[in-house]
Amino acid sequence: MAVYDYECINKQGELIRGQINGENISSSLERLKSMGFSVVDLKERKTQVKSSLFISKKKVTLGELSLFSRQLSSMISAGIPITRALFTLSSQADNPSMREALENIAANVEGGMNLTDAFGAYPEIFSGLYVSMIHSGELGGIMETTLERLSEQLQKEKQLRDNIKSATFYPRMLLGFALIVFIAMLLFLVPVFEKFIPAGNDVPGITRFIFSLSASVKEKWYIWILILSAITAAVLIFIKSDFGKRVWDRLKFKMPVFGSLIQKTVVARFSRTLSTLLEGGIPVVQAMQSAGPTSGSMLVADAVLEATRRIEEGKSIAAPLEESGVFPPMVTHMISVGEKTGGLPSLLDKIAQFYEDEVAILTKGLSSIIEPLMLIIIGILVGGMLISLYLPIFSSVASTGY
Repeated sequence: MAVYDYECINKQGELIRGQINGENISSSLERLKSMGFSVVDLKERKTQVKSSLFISKKKVTLGELSLFSRQLSSMISAGIPITRALFTLSSQADNPSMREALENIAANVEGGMNLTDAFGAYPEIFSGLYVSMIHSGELGGIMETTLERLSEQLQKEKQLRDNIKSATFYPRMLLGFALIVFIAMLLFLVPVFEKFIPAGNDVPGITRFIFSLSASVKEKWYIWILILSAITAAVLIFIKSDFGKRVWDRLKFKMPVFGSLIQKTVVARFSRTLSTLLEGGIPVVQAMQSAGPTSGSMLVADAVLEATRRIEEGKSIAAPLEESGVFPPMVTHMISVGEKTGGLPSLLDKIAQFYEDEVAILTKGLSSIIEPLMLIIIGILVGGMLISLYLPIFSSVASTGY
């Protein structure tokens, strides 16, 4: 996405300048016109080759977004004008990407652009959920309350992600260690054992396989790298496709150890997001359309999309979600109660809190289950290879009578 510098005349006849992000100059021109501006000049901002090659933009984290939202809410509550607050926070931002975005947003708002479009020009930092909430706060005149809710939502999302990372860190580390040990044994240990076996001795099938694999990895390592790279690329391309995402989601939900954890994480994220949007005054259909994709699951997104179609036909929210089979019965039952009582946002918040607590408990319990399991797998891998290497030596010693 490119950055364009513009000069426009707003509805008050004033000349304003600023920056806007767009796929191309035509789409940027249309966006400016849709804002009611008369475009005087629009050109792409040129970036230095050195900066694009050697300096990568630092990603804005959920923690930084949460802190920014809380600070902006406090400053607006204190009566500080939005542009001054944005300029102040941009000067305090440690992240260069955040600082640049806030400076441009402040300049665009000062030039006459509405806050929603100014934040929407940076989708790589501010998600669709964030922009929708800003739009709701801007229309309802409750920007400080909306930003406070966004801060809480982002903080909860960060905690959820941290719990998942802590649960999967140890298994990933052990698997990586096991792979390194296995490759090192194939390259250095197996050839040494092979030299100890006298020519003409019978070698068990498993040992012959280990010797062949070692020779192949050592002599044709480049072919192995090409094969593994091709397989990895093919898997990634498949998973990134819509069909692949749905297949991968189904497999993840059925995994013996992590399936329940992943499902509860997805449900918690969807419930928290939908609750935040509804509390912010977003209409139900629009809120669900935004919350579905942010759940992190294509199956959930599909179920929510079908539910929005049914809602537009006059149906309830809970029924199509229950029919999808993706959501646990407790969730759909509580959503149904919330619809009938008019307290859906508060019930969704309780659902999110319940499943977030469940995820936190599961992640702590998983460590005690996974640690011995991974050690057993590594023991079988290393021990099995050593036994297969010693078998010919034992056979040779037994045949000589020693």
